[in-house]
Amino acid sequence: MKMDYCVLGTNNMEESVKFYDSLFEQTEVNQVFANDRMTFWQCDDFTFALAKPFNEEPATNGNGTMIGLNVGSIEEVKRLYEKVLELGGSSEGEPNQRGPKFSAYTRDLDKNKIVFYA
Repeated sequence: MKMDYCVLGTNNMEESVKFYDSLFEQTEVNQVFANDRMTFWQCDDFTFALAKPFNEEPATNGNGTMIGLNVGSIEEVKRLYEKVLELGGSSEGEPNQRGPKFSAYTRDLDKNKIVFYA
């Protein structure tokens, strides 16, 4: 079994799309589809999407919920961590060796927690 896709909620689609377009610009993940409620990015093995919640309630982030993205190298972990901060996201843990993985913890504009690791 492998994870196929991840969808995060947003309360500001326009700003969140700018954030993720910029975050993904030097990766293999590319925006492939958008409508008024969802925007999708994709690479060969994974789909990422932003969505306005179906129930039309505000999007919220889960306490203890995060997505982990294996980005292949320590340099890419550091680059993406800095990119999140540059784009207005926040730090939840600076790039560092944590057990067998080198990782950095961040939050996007909607406070969704994302870890980059190698």
